[in-house]
Amino acid sequence: MTYQVLARKWRPQNFSSLVGQEPIVTALRNALQEGRIAQAYLFSGIRGVGKTTAARVLAKALNCERGPAADPCNECVPCIEITRGSDMDVIEVDAATYSKVEQVRELTESLKYGPARDRRKVVVLDEIHRLSRQAFDALLKIVEEPPPHLVFIFATTEIDAVPATILSRCQEFHFRRVPSLEVAAHLRTICAAESIAATDTALRLIARAGEGSVRDAVALLDQLATFGSGAIADEDAIRLLGGLDTALFYELLQGIVHGDSATVAAAARRVEDEGWDPRHVYGQFLTFCRDALHLAMGGDPAVADLPGEEAQTLAVLAREAGYENLLRLLHQLLTSEANVRRSETGTLAVEIAWLRAAELPKLTRVEDILAGTATGTAAPRPAPAAPRTAPAAPAPAARRPAPQPAPPAAAPSQASQAAPPAPAPALPPALSQAPSQELPPARPAFTPAPAVTAAGPRAPIAAFREEVSKRKPPLAGLLEEGAELTVAEGVLTITLPRGDFSIAKLRLASNQQVIQEAVAAVWGPQATWRIAEGDAAKSAPAAPPERLEPAGGVDNPTVQAVLDIFKGRVEIGEEQRSPRED
Repeated sequence: MTYQVLARKWRPQNFSSLVGQEPIVTALRNALQEGRIAQAYLFSGIRGVGKTTAARVLAKALNCERGPAADPCNECVPCIEITRGSDMDVIEVDAATYSKVEQVRELTESLKYGPARDRRKVVVLDEIHRLSRQAFDALLKIVEEPPPHLVFIFATTEIDAVPATILSRCQEFHFRRVPSLEVAAHLRTICAAESIAATDTALRLIARAGEGSVRDAVALLDQLATFGSGAIADEDAIRLLGGLDTALFYELLQGIVHGDSATVAAAARRVEDEGWDPRHVYGQFLTFCRDALHLAMGGDPAVADLPGEEAQTLAVLAREAGYENLLRLLHQLLTSEANVRRSETGTLAVEIAWLRAAELPKLTRVEDILAGTATGTAAPRPAPAAPRTAPAAPAPAARRPAPQPAPPAAAPSQASQAAPPAPAPALPPALSQAPSQELPPARPAFTPAPAVTAAGPRAPIAAFREEVSKRKPPLAGLLEEGAELTVAEGVLTITLPRGDFSIAKLRLASNQQVIQEAVAAVWGPQATWRIAEGDAAKSAPAAPPERLEPAGGVDNPTVQAVLDIFKGRVEIGEEQRSPRED
């Protein structure tokens, strides 16, 4: 007897035998039982998922002598002839070779006549997307208004190529890809009936290689059974299905996880030496890493499409690497997949992608840097030279060492790095003495920050202006133009001319917050301040150069840096000051 391949031998002959298409089977069965037969059906989906098979089963169910029935009997003459392909009233046309408009016109003319014997005349047009535009136009009229005895069943793998005028006149059913588990169960049934010895791992590998196509998976099963004389070993399945040595993938993944670039480069060289397709190898490694990711999540090693011992070994490595690291690795590999697929030098692209992935363990997580627990962070940058203020916590005045005499005045360019010069006239008592224990706690005195090193009693004022400028430059300009700042009785007083618009600006909540933060940074968190109105603020003589130094230096580090670059200097001149808005 002539051998019949398993894909044809095990082709479904009723709706119950269709694998993985339960929603479509339910809809067609209900339509047959209720007599709600459409004029045209459109079956779409990838190859080998049962489109043409479902069309034949539907034709048998429509013309069965015991029907129309939910399932054909496969025993009456119409069912037997439709199965053989010899029924005159069931016309199967391959649109790939029957695509000319003249051929379609001849077909439509013959369809006007009733069936010769069966209940209905059924036309199965396979690969309908291959019809020309003119052929679709010739078919449109009869599809829209067919005779009552005529039913069209269209099948296509490219539904986007079918005109909308045809789609709108059909009941459309989309055949999905069959899940691997359902395909593996179907293959196990075939193996039991055909006396084929195969392990569950081998069947899962075959089902995955079918990529959702039942026909492709059954054909692969037939091929492997022929190779192994009725027995399918795991190693044979891996080798014949295009799989690679899993030991190579394990070593490669281990090298990437541990950041071993030498091991990764050696794996890439082996791919080139063996003559393997680098794109295929890359795709297989992605699948291997996906299995590792599932195992790191706590998955069962028995579910992985690997031999038992190898799955257990991969599970240990996956848990050691960690779920987050494997997820980051897969994201990196998927990002590089497009470059590997399009590159003309595939081996080089694969090697670079793997080497980049091996650099991931050497990186420091952002979360660790923010938390301050990073161990490989770079050394901190050197602090800027001689900061004028340091917002440190105020030390008690009683423990403060006595002022030391200052050395001779340094050059102007070294003013920011010189030792503290001789102290100017004493600060107010509230700033130079320790708070008395007899003072009420509601109004404690405060002390200047010990980090202030500028000369003169106005050094804290300059530091205060700089702190305000850091936080809100417009507010600093407001304080510099027309405002007089003094410290007395432990309180910073900002004096402005009576009726000046700046008073309202300073009383804004946002500006008060900035001033309070600057005061706390210079004199400590217990410092206080207030706004005063007077007539002498704008007419008061200009204070000694607080922001401008005689030799061209300034307190503002940015301006000083610009002067140093261009070898410039700032000279004090008379100018007409005018208040500016915040």
